[in-house]
Formats: sequence, structure tokens, C-alpha cells
Amino acid sequence: MTKQDCIKFTNENPICYLATAENDQPRVRALGFWFADETGFYFQTGGVKEFYSQLVKNPKTEVCFFKQENMIGTMLRIAGKVEFLNDIKFKEKAMNDRPFLKSFGLTAQSPELIIFRIPHGQAHFWTMETNFAPKEIIEF
Repeated sequence: MTKQDCIKFTNENPICYLATAENDQPRVRALGFWFADETGFYFQTGGVKEFYSQLVKNPKTEVCFFKQENMIGTMLRIAGKVEFLNDIKFKEKAMNDRPFLKSFGLTAQSPELIIFRIPHGQAHFWTMETNFAPKEIIEF
């Protein structure tokens, strides 16, 4: 598997689960993933969200994507450090790609519109067939 496989899988299966830590307590939540390309795995959130402040304090995260197939499926886990982007082009793209953001009163100029990505890290796929095999780590 390659980084391209990870990009394709995440773009086709956008519901994911993102983990953070708050003090010594792990936290996980479901998110609607934004997009991936050669430069990273991109997310958008609001500045009032707890997981945003958790990521500011500790930018290490792991995200799990899952595609259900019959009773089982394929899982992709991506781990790395998030990088926050304060770039008007990305904020404008978020507003165009996600029109529901306007209903929250957000604009591309809103400081509460938070863009972040995982630019580097490790990923691996899991299936029932590979359940007991050593992880095949994909560096990106």
C-alpha cells in the first residue's frame, strides 16, 4: 500500500474518528473529514471545539477511517502531528466545499474557522485477512 492508497481511501470514506488527549484522558470523536492530497490530510473545525484546544496543547493525533464491507471491513489508521493553517485560500476553499459553515455565521475571515492538516506521519491498513500479520507501515 502507498500514500496514494491512503489519500484515495480517506477521500472515499470521509467519516473518521479523531483521537486527542486531555491531561491523561484519551478523547475520541467522529468527524466529517474534509479532503486529502499529496500535501496532507485536511480537516476543518470551529475554534470553540474542545478538540481544537486539545490539539493546540498536544498536536499528536491518530485518525481512524473505516469502510464497512458486509460484517467486517477495512480500516485505515493515520498518526502524526497536526499543523494549523491560517491561510485565506484554504479558508475560502472550506467555505466553498462546506456551505453549511455559513449557517454557523462563519466566513473565510472568521478567526473561529480553524484549518488543520496532518502533513507527515505513519499510516496502516487493517483487514480481517491481515489481522495477525505485522503492520505494513506507510510513511508519508
